[in-house]
Amino acid sequence: MVITAAVTAVPDGSAPASVVDLAGRVARSCLARARVSASSIGVLVNVGVYREHNTFEPAMAALVQKEVGINLDYIADPDPAAGFSFDLMNGACGVLNAVQVGHALLETGSTERVLITAADVHPGGDADRDTGYPYADLAGAFLLERSADPGAGFGPVRHYTADLPTDVEGYLDTDAMGRHGRAAITVRREPGHGERLREFAARAVTDYAEETGVDLDRTLVIGPSAAQAEGGGEPHTAAPVLGYLRAMDGVRRDDYDQLLFVTVGAGPSAACAVYRPEGW
Repeated sequence: MVITAAVTAVPDGSAPASVVDLAGRVARSCLARARVSASSIGVLVNVGVYREHNTFEPAMAALVQKEVGINLDYIADPDPAAGFSFDLMNGACGVLNAVQVGHALLETGSTERVLITAADVHPGGDADRDTGYPYADLAGAFLLERSADPGAGFGPVRHYTADLPTDVEGYLDTDAMGRHGRAAITVRREPGHGERLREFAARAVTDYAEETGVDLDRTLVIGPSAAQAEGGGEPHTAAPVLGYLRAMDGVRRDDYDQLLFVTVGAGPSAACAVYRPEGW
């Protein structure tokens, strides 16, 4: 299974940021880059966490599917079939969770293409206005397909957990929210949590390399701190997409045999997956 196209996007500033608008925009751009139609997408997986107005229902994936126009009707779009969409929420590790699900769907022939969207926006619509909120308003998308190249694509996705109390969490403080609560969010991160997560990510990479036989000397690691989002703020669920695009833009292919995605977040939990682009 390979990445056919990858795209990121930030709000254009003309209106408060919207998850549905931003995820829909990267989805359409991703399909345009791959030169495929929305009707060719069998499954959409949305992994974003933070949304405008702290919306939890309905599933954002269904709204993104409607925004993009992916096979909305069994009768009007009988071929291949009405599209299926769902949210998969696991914070910073969500994209790699979706890659694992996508691999299973493509392997069984349930669909020909899987589209992953990852979009986070501040509940108030502008992350720059909240100095206590660490993440950027950012969206990313991967389009996944089967490859005829047996040496290309994703290897196994592995998940790791640490026997430690979580030191980062985002929640709505109902005692302090007041009448503007739907536009606010509290993100609590203990001092030193960044260094602890980086150490945990490094252990996960070492364990993954030992389990799968990956030669780290010939591997470009795309880690949780691989890229800073435009306009400041940290990329959250879209970080793997942003890191992949920047790695592919600057990598010298003679120097590496493959890429290694590593994500780490609340839990603490981490995920790793090796990837070899087509033509490498």
